[in-house]
Amino acid sequence: MSRSLKDKFENTNPRRNHTIMSPEDCASGKKSYWSELEITGTIRNLSPNLWHLQHLTCLYLNDNLLSRLPGDIQHLSNLRVLDLSSNKLRSLPTELGELIYLRELLLNHNQLRVLPYELGKLFQLQILGLAGNPLSKECLKLYGEPNGTQKLLTYLLDSLQVNVPTPTERPWIPLARPSRTKPTCLMTVMCYNVLCDKYATRQMYGYCPSWALAWDYRKKAILAEIRHYTADIISLQEVETDQFYKFFLPELKRDGYDGIFSPKSRAKTMAENERRYVDGCAIFYRASKFTLIKEHLVEFNQLAMANSEGSDDMLNRVMPKDNIGLAALLKTKEEAWDPPPDVNQIHQPLLVCTAHIHWDPEFCDVKLIQVMMLSHALKGILEESSLQFRPNTSPTPVQLLLCGDFNSLPDSGVIEFLSTGRVSSDHQDFKDLPYKSVLQKISGSEKPNEFTHSFKLSSAYNEDIMPYTNYTFHFKGIIDYIFYSKQNMTPLGLLGPVAPEWLRDNKVIGCPHPHIPSDHFPLLVELEMTPSVPASSNGLISRR
Repeated sequence: MSRSLKDKFENTNPRRNHTIMSPEDCASGKKSYWSELEITGTIRNLSPNLWHLQHLTCLYLNDNLLSRLPGDIQHLSNLRVLDLSSNKLRSLPTELGELIYLRELLLNHNQLRVLPYELGKLFQLQILGLAGNPLSKECLKLYGEPNGTQKLLTYLLDSLQVNVPTPTERPWIPLARPSRTKPTCLMTVMCYNVLCDKYATRQMYGYCPSWALAWDYRKKAILAEIRHYTADIISLQEVETDQFYKFFLPELKRDGYDGIFSPKSRAKTMAENERRYVDGCAIFYRASKFTLIKEHLVEFNQLAMANSEGSDDMLNRVMPKDNIGLAALLKTKEEAWDPPPDVNQIHQPLLVCTAHIHWDPEFCDVKLIQVMMLSHALKGILEESSLQFRPNTSPTPVQLLLCGDFNSLPDSGVIEFLSTGRVSSDHQDFKDLPYKSVLQKISGSEKPNEFTHSFKLSSAYNEDIMPYTNYTFHFKGIIDYIFYSKQNMTPLGLLGPVAPEWLRDNKVIGCPHPHIPSDHFPLLVELEMTPSVPASSNGLISRR
C-alpha cells in the first residue's frame, strides 16, 4: 500500500524532550553529552564550527532561511537524521551522499528542482521527505510509487557515473622456493565464492548499483578473474545449477578444464524449472595435469538425520540446513611432475574437497557439526580410496586439499578443529546443547572431553596476510580458506589482498562493486606436492 502524502514528509519520530542541566549539576562538575542539535529560526548561514561536531547523530535545521548547504556537511559522518525542511534550498551538495548512515532525510518545502545522483549512495535511508519541491514529474512519479523512496534511490545510484579507478593488481607473496632435487608437482589452487544471482539483490547490497549486481554484468568479470589467475584447481561456491552447465563448464572447457558440480540438497525436492536456480559447489581441474577417478557428495542434512539418534537439536537445528560438501578424487598425470617421479608414483591420488558451510552466526553449533561430519565423511573416502587406488598392493596414501566458504572466523570452533585436529566437547560454539553423545560416534577421539579428526592440515592464509576474504558494508572478515596436507605439500606463494589504500581512498564501503564482482575475494595459492611414499601418512595420522 502506498504511504499517504502526510507520511512522506512528516517526521515519524517526534522531537525528543530536551533536559536542561540544573545549576547544582553544573556546580558539581557534571558533564553533558548531547548527540542531537536543533537550530531553528531565521538562520541564513551556518558557522563552519558546526562541521566539527562529528559526534552528532541528529541535526535539525528546519524552518530557517538557508539557501545553500556547504559540502562540509559530509564531515558529520555519524548523522542518522537530518532535517532541512522549510528552507530556501535550490540545490544540494553532492557530498550529502557521503552520509551513508542516514536513516531519515527531510527536504520538504524547499525550492529543489533536481536531486544530485549522489543521494543514491544513501542506501540505509528509510524516510525521504520531498514534498513541496518543484521537482521533475519523472522524479515525483517514481517517488510516489509504492516503495518509492527505494526506487528513487536505486534510480539515482544507477545513474551516478563511476569515477573510481580499477583496483591495482593484487600482489603475489612468495613464501618458499621450489625444490630442485626431488620430483614435485607444482599446482595453483583457487577458492572463490562467486555470489550467486539470487542473493545479489539491492536489499542485501544497497550500496552497489543494480546494473553492477546483474549476473550478465558480473559473470564476465568473474570469468575474467578466473582466467587471469589460471589456477590448476578451482573450487567455487554459490554456483547456480544453470550457471554451471550453461556458463562455467562450457567456458572453462575451452581453457582446458573439466569439472564437477552438485547443488544443495533442496534441489532434489524441486521441480525442474526451480531446480536450475539452486546454488551449490563446483570443482574444476586442469585436464592436462589431472584425471578424475571418482566424485563424492557429502550432504549434511542426510548425515545429521542418520546420526541424530533421537537428538532434538540434531533434528531441529542441524538437519534442516541443506549445505553440502563436494569432493573430486583426482590422480596426477606425468605432465604434472617436474622432474618425473618413479613410474609407480606418477599417478598420485589427490582428494580435492570444497564446501559451503551454513552462514548464520546464531548457528555456530551447526557450522561446527557440519565440519565435523564433513571430516568424518572425508576420512571414510580417503581410506576407501587408498585401498582401491591400486588393488592387490599396499594402501596408497591419498593427499587432501580442503577449500571453501566455511562462514567461520579464524577464532571459531570450526577453524580450531580443522587447524589443530581437535576441539573441546564443551566448546562455546556448541552453545551448551547436548550434542556430546551423538558426536562422539563421528569423532575418532579416544578422549571423552574432545572431538578430533585424523588429518594434518594447515591453512594457506592467515590474518597477517589477508585481513578479510568477505568484504561487505556490514561484515568484513576471513571466512574462506584453503587447507592442505602438511606432510607432502608446501605453499610456495599466494595471492595477497586487494590494496587497502584503494578501498580507503575510493570510499569502497563494501562489495560487490562495479570493479569487484562478488562480495568475496578469490584465494589463490601455489603448492608444491611431493609423492606420498607407502610408509608415510597422507593427511591421516596413524593410531598407536
